[in-house]
Amino acid sequence: MFWQTARFRIDLSRPHVMGIVNATPDSFSDGGQFFRPEDACARCDALVAEGVDILDIGGESTRPGSVAPDWREELSRVLPVVRHAAGLGVPVSVDTSQPEVMHEVLAAGADIINDVRSLDRPGAVDVVRQDPQAGVCLMHRQGEPTTMQQAPRYADVTAEVQADLARRLGGLVAAGVAAERVVLDPGYGFGKTDEHNITLLRQQRQLLALGRPLLVGWSRKRTLGQLTGRPVDQRQAASVAAALAAVTLGARIVRVHDVAATVDALKVWQAAGLSDLEGVCSH
Repeated sequence: MFWQTARFRIDLSRPHVMGIVNATPDSFSDGGQFFRPEDACARCDALVAEGVDILDIGGESTRPGSVAPDWREELSRVLPVVRHAAGLGVPVSVDTSQPEVMHEVLAAGADIINDVRSLDRPGAVDVVRQDPQAGVCLMHRQGEPTTMQQAPRYADVTAEVQADLARRLGGLVAAGVAAERVVLDPGYGFGKTDEHNITLLRQQRQLLALGRPLLVGWSRKRTLGQLTGRPVDQRQAASVAAALAAVTLGARIVRVHDVAATVDALKVWQAAGLSDLEGVCSH
Protein backbone atom coordinates (compact mmCIF):
# COMPACT_ATOMS: atom_id res chain seq x y z
CA MET A 1 0.00 0.00 0.00
CA PHE A 2 1.20 3.50 -0.85
CA TRP A 3 0.63 6.97 0.56
CA GLN A 4 0.79 9.66 -2.10
CA THR A 5 2.20 12.94 -0.82
CA ALA A 6 3.35 16.13 -2.52
CA ARG A 7 6.91 15.01 -3.38
CA PHE A 8 6.98 11.38 -2.28
CA ARG A 9 4.98 8.24 -2.98
CA ILE A 10 5.58 6.43 0.29
CA ASP A 11 5.74 2.63 0.17
CA LEU A 12 4.13 1.37 3.37
CA SER A 13 4.96 -2.28 2.87
CA ARG A 14 7.11 -1.77 5.96
CA PRO A 15 6.16 0.38 8.97
CA HIS A 16 7.44 3.94 8.93
CA VAL A 17 8.59 6.17 11.79
CA MET A 18 7.29 9.74 11.92
CA GLY A 19 9.43 11.93 14.17
CA ILE A 20 7.86 14.70 16.24
CA VAL A 21 9.26 18.23 16.08
CA ASN A 22 7.32 20.46 18.47
CA ALA A 23 8.07 24.12 17.70
CA THR A 24 5.91 25.07 20.68
CA PRO A 25 6.39 26.47 24.17
CA ASP A 26 3.79 24.21 25.81
CA SER A 27 3.64 20.68 24.35
CA PHE A 28 3.07 18.05 27.02
CA SER A 29 6.39 16.22 26.64
CA ASP A 30 9.02 18.60 25.28
CA GLY A 31 7.34 22.00 25.25
CA GLY A 32 9.86 24.79 24.81
CA GLN A 33 12.79 22.51 24.05
CA PHE A 34 12.58 23.19 20.32
CA PHE A 35 10.64 26.46 20.36
CA ARG A 36 13.39 28.54 18.75
CA PRO A 37 13.55 27.95 14.99
CA GLU A 38 17.25 27.09 15.13
CA ASP A 39 16.59 24.44 17.78
CA ALA A 40 13.69 22.95 15.82
CA CYS A 41 15.84 22.84 12.67
CA ALA A 42 18.61 21.10 14.60
CA ARG A 43 16.01 18.64 15.90
CA CYS A 44 15.05 17.83 12.29
CA ASP A 45 18.69 17.21 11.41
CA ALA A 46 19.13 14.93 14.41
CA LEU A 47 16.03 12.86 13.63
CA VAL A 48 17.12 12.36 10.02
CA ALA A 49 20.48 11.11 11.32
CA GLU A 50 18.58 8.69 13.60
CA GLY A 51 16.76 7.17 10.63
CA VAL A 52 13.40 8.91 10.69
CA ASP A 53 11.14 8.27 7.68
CA ILE A 54 8.88 11.33 7.99
CA LEU A 55 9.26 14.59 9.91
CA ASP A 56 6.15 16.01 11.60
CA ILE A 57 6.44 19.70 12.53
CA GLY A 58 3.87 21.37 14.74
CA GLY A 59 3.34 24.87 16.06
CA GLU A 60 0.25 24.23 18.21
CA SER A 61 0.16 22.13 21.34
CA THR A 62 -2.90 19.87 21.41
CA ARG A 63 -2.33 18.50 24.90
CA PRO A 64 -5.46 18.43 27.10
CA GLY A 65 -6.29 21.94 28.30
CA SER A 66 -4.12 23.70 25.72
CA VAL A 67 -5.14 26.96 24.05
CA ALA A 68 -4.39 27.34 20.33
CA PRO A 69 -2.31 30.27 19.03
CA ASP A 70 -3.73 32.36 16.19
CA TRP A 71 -2.67 31.30 12.72
CA ARG A 72 -0.07 34.04 12.33
CA GLU A 73 1.74 32.99 15.49
CA GLU A 74 1.54 29.32 14.53
CA LEU A 75 2.89 30.06 11.06
CA SER A 76 5.81 32.06 12.45
CA ARG A 77 6.76 29.01 14.53
CA VAL A 78 6.67 26.41 11.77
CA LEU A 79 7.48 28.14 8.49
CA PRO A 80 11.28 28.50 8.94
CA VAL A 81 11.44 24.90 10.15
CA VAL A 82 9.46 23.62 7.17
CA ARG A 83 11.74 25.48 4.75
CA HIS A 84 14.77 23.86 6.36
CA ALA A 85 13.25 20.38 6.62
CA ALA A 86 12.14 20.39 2.98
CA GLY A 87 15.80 20.12 1.99
CA LEU A 88 16.59 17.06 4.11
CA GLY A 89 15.39 14.37 1.71
CA VAL A 90 12.46 12.97 3.70
CA PRO A 91 8.73 13.76 3.57
CA VAL A 92 7.70 16.75 5.68
CA SER A 93 4.39 16.74 7.53
CA VAL A 94 2.90 19.76 9.29
CA ASP A 95 0.60 19.23 12.26
CA THR A 96 -1.96 22.03 11.84
CA SER A 97 -5.68 22.74 11.65
CA GLN A 98 -5.40 26.29 10.31
CA PRO A 99 -6.19 26.65 6.58
CA GLU A 100 -3.93 29.70 6.32
CA VAL A 101 -1.03 27.72 7.76
CA MET A 102 -1.77 24.76 5.48
CA HIS A 103 -1.61 26.96 2.41
CA GLU A 104 1.69 28.58 3.36
CA VAL A 105 3.52 25.43 4.43
CA LEU A 106 2.51 23.53 1.30
CA ALA A 107 3.85 26.42 -0.76
CA ALA A 108 7.08 26.23 1.27
CA GLY A 109 7.67 22.56 0.46
CA ALA A 110 5.64 20.53 2.99
CA ASP A 111 4.32 17.20 1.73
CA ILE A 112 1.61 16.31 4.24
CA ILE A 113 -1.06 18.01 6.34
CA ASN A 114 -1.59 16.17 9.63
CA ASP A 115 -4.78 17.64 11.10
CA VAL A 116 -6.07 16.52 14.50
CA ARG A 117 -9.37 18.24 13.59
CA SER A 118 -9.69 16.32 10.30
CA LEU A 119 -10.09 19.41 8.11
CA ASP A 120 -13.15 20.57 10.07
CA ARG A 121 -12.27 24.27 9.91
CA PRO A 122 -13.78 26.33 7.09
CA GLY A 123 -11.49 26.36 4.06
CA ALA A 124 -9.28 23.45 5.16
CA VAL A 125 -10.73 20.93 2.69
CA ASP A 126 -10.36 23.49 -0.09
CA VAL A 127 -6.65 23.96 0.63
CA VAL A 128 -5.98 20.22 0.44
CA ARG A 129 -8.20 19.75 -2.63
CA GLN A 130 -6.47 22.56 -4.52
CA ASP A 131 -3.06 20.95 -4.03
CA PRO A 132 -2.67 18.21 -6.65
CA GLN A 133 -0.91 15.60 -4.48
CA ALA A 134 -0.38 16.68 -0.86
CA GLY A 135 -0.91 13.89 1.63
CA VAL A 136 -3.32 14.26 4.53
CA CYS A 137 -3.90 12.51 7.85
CA LEU A 138 -7.42 12.56 9.27
CA MET A 139 -7.64 11.90 13.02
CA HIS A 140 -10.55 10.92 15.23
CA ARG A 141 -11.15 13.00 18.31
CA GLN A 142 -14.01 13.67 20.68
CA GLY A 143 -14.17 17.35 21.64
CA GLU A 144 -11.54 20.08 21.52
CA PRO A 145 -8.15 19.98 23.32
CA THR A 146 -9.41 22.44 25.94
CA THR A 147 -12.16 20.05 27.08
CA MET A 148 -11.65 16.66 25.42
CA GLN A 149 -10.53 14.77 28.52
CA GLN A 150 -13.22 16.03 30.89
CA ALA A 151 -15.81 13.31 30.30
CA PRO A 152 -15.28 11.27 27.11
CA ARG A 153 -18.04 8.70 26.54
CA TYR A 154 -18.62 5.93 24.02
CA ALA A 155 -21.06 3.07 23.77
CA ASP A 156 -18.53 1.18 21.60
CA VAL A 157 -15.29 3.12 21.17
CA THR A 158 -13.89 1.11 18.25
CA ALA A 159 -17.13 1.09 16.27
CA GLU A 160 -17.62 4.82 16.81
CA VAL A 161 -14.06 5.68 15.83
CA GLN A 162 -14.37 3.50 12.74
CA ALA A 163 -17.67 5.11 11.71
CA ASP A 164 -16.31 8.62 12.20
CA LEU A 165 -13.16 7.95 10.19
CA ALA A 166 -15.20 6.29 7.41
CA ARG A 167 -17.45 9.35 7.24
CA ARG A 168 -14.51 11.75 7.10
CA LEU A 169 -12.67 9.70 4.48
CA GLY A 170 -15.79 9.41 2.35
CA GLY A 171 -16.45 13.12 2.54
CA LEU A 172 -12.91 14.02 1.54
CA VAL A 173 -12.93 11.62 -1.41
CA ALA A 174 -16.31 13.02 -2.49
CA ALA A 175 -14.74 16.49 -2.36
CA GLY A 176 -12.19 15.38 -4.96
CA VAL A 177 -9.18 14.21 -2.91
CA ALA A 178 -7.89 10.80 -4.02
CA ALA A 179 -8.06 8.12 -1.33
CA GLU A 180 -4.39 7.23 -1.92
CA ARG A 181 -3.48 10.66 -0.46
CA VAL A 182 -5.15 9.87 2.88
CA VAL A 183 -4.11 7.99 6.01
CA LEU A 184 -6.20 7.63 9.15
CA ASP A 185 -5.37 8.12 12.83
CA PRO A 186 -7.62 6.63 15.57
CA GLY A 187 -6.58 9.45 17.88
CA TYR A 188 -5.27 7.71 20.98
CA GLY A 189 -5.59 10.13 23.89
CA PHE A 190 -7.86 12.59 22.09
CA GLY A 191 -11.15 12.49 23.96
CA LYS A 192 -10.59 8.99 25.29
CA THR A 193 -10.04 7.52 28.75
CA ASP A 194 -7.25 5.07 29.48
CA GLU A 195 -9.77 2.25 29.17
CA HIS A 196 -10.94 3.56 25.79
CA ASN A 197 -7.35 3.74 24.54
CA ILE A 198 -6.53 0.18 25.57
CA THR A 199 -9.77 -1.20 24.13
CA LEU A 200 -9.14 0.62 20.87
CA LEU A 201 -5.60 -0.72 20.67
CA ARG A 202 -6.73 -4.29 21.27
CA GLN A 203 -9.36 -3.94 18.56
CA GLN A 204 -7.26 -1.80 16.21
CA ARG A 205 -7.26 -4.39 13.41
CA GLN A 206 -10.96 -3.71 12.92
CA LEU A 207 -9.99 -0.30 11.56
CA LEU A 208 -8.10 -1.92 8.68
CA ALA A 209 -11.49 -2.47 7.06
CA LEU A 210 -11.45 1.24 6.21
CA GLY A 211 -8.95 0.40 3.48
CA ARG A 212 -6.38 3.11 4.23
CA PRO A 213 -3.13 2.94 6.23
CA LEU A 214 -3.25 3.69 9.94
CA LEU A 215 -1.02 6.31 11.54
CA VAL A 216 -0.92 6.09 15.33
CA GLY A 217 0.59 8.15 18.12
CA TRP A 218 1.20 6.55 21.50
CA SER A 219 4.47 8.25 22.33
CA ARG A 220 4.82 9.23 26.01
CA LYS A 221 1.06 9.58 26.48
CA ARG A 222 -0.80 9.58 29.78
CA THR A 223 -2.17 6.05 29.38
CA LEU A 224 1.40 4.74 29.26
CA GLY A 225 2.06 6.60 32.50
CA GLN A 226 -1.00 5.00 34.06
CA LEU A 227 0.14 1.54 32.95
CA THR A 228 3.73 1.91 34.13
CA GLY A 229 3.63 4.51 36.89
CA ARG A 230 6.32 6.47 35.03
CA PRO A 231 6.40 10.26 34.55
CA VAL A 232 6.39 11.62 31.01
CA ASP A 233 10.18 11.84 30.74
CA GLN A 234 10.60 8.16 31.68
CA ARG A 235 8.22 6.57 29.17
CA GLN A 236 10.63 5.68 26.36
CA ALA A 237 10.42 1.92 26.90
CA ALA A 238 6.64 2.01 27.19
CA SER A 239 6.41 4.18 24.07
CA VAL A 240 8.54 1.78 22.03
CA ALA A 241 6.48 -1.17 23.26
CA ALA A 242 3.28 0.64 22.30
CA ALA A 243 4.69 1.37 18.84
CA LEU A 244 5.55 -2.31 18.32
CA ALA A 245 2.10 -3.36 19.54
CA ALA A 246 0.48 -0.87 17.17
CA VAL A 247 2.36 -2.07 14.09
CA THR A 248 1.73 -5.71 15.00
CA LEU A 249 -1.95 -4.78 15.06
CA GLY A 250 -1.80 -3.18 11.63
CA ALA A 251 -0.46 0.38 11.93
CA ARG A 252 1.83 1.46 9.10
CA ILE A 253 3.13 4.71 10.58
CA VAL A 254 4.03 5.42 14.21
CA ARG A 255 4.43 9.01 15.36
CA VAL A 256 7.12 9.16 18.06
CA HIS A 257 9.48 11.34 20.07
CA ASP A 258 12.13 8.62 20.50
CA VAL A 259 13.10 7.98 16.90
CA ALA A 260 16.37 6.06 17.27
CA ALA A 261 14.94 3.61 19.82
CA THR A 262 11.83 3.01 17.71
CA VAL A 263 13.82 2.54 14.48
CA ASP A 264 16.03 -0.03 16.21
CA ALA A 265 13.07 -1.86 17.71
CA LEU A 266 11.34 -2.08 14.34
CA LYS A 267 14.46 -3.55 12.76
CA VAL A 268 14.31 -6.40 15.29
CA TRP A 269 10.52 -6.70 14.80
CA GLN A 270 11.02 -7.10 11.05
CA ALA A 271 13.93 -9.53 11.45
CA ALA A 272 11.70 -11.71 13.62
CA GLY A 273 9.24 -11.98 10.75
CA LEU A 274 6.41 -10.31 12.63
CA SER A 275 5.54 -8.24 9.56
CA ASP A 276 4.38 -11.48 7.94
CA LEU A 277 1.71 -12.17 10.57
CA GLU A 278 -1.70 -12.76 9.03
CA GLY A 279 -3.71 -9.57 8.84
CA VAL A 280 -0.85 -7.12 9.31
CA CYS A 281 0.17 -6.52 5.70
CA SER A 282 -2.92 -7.82 3.94
CA HIS A 283 -4.70 -4.48 3.90
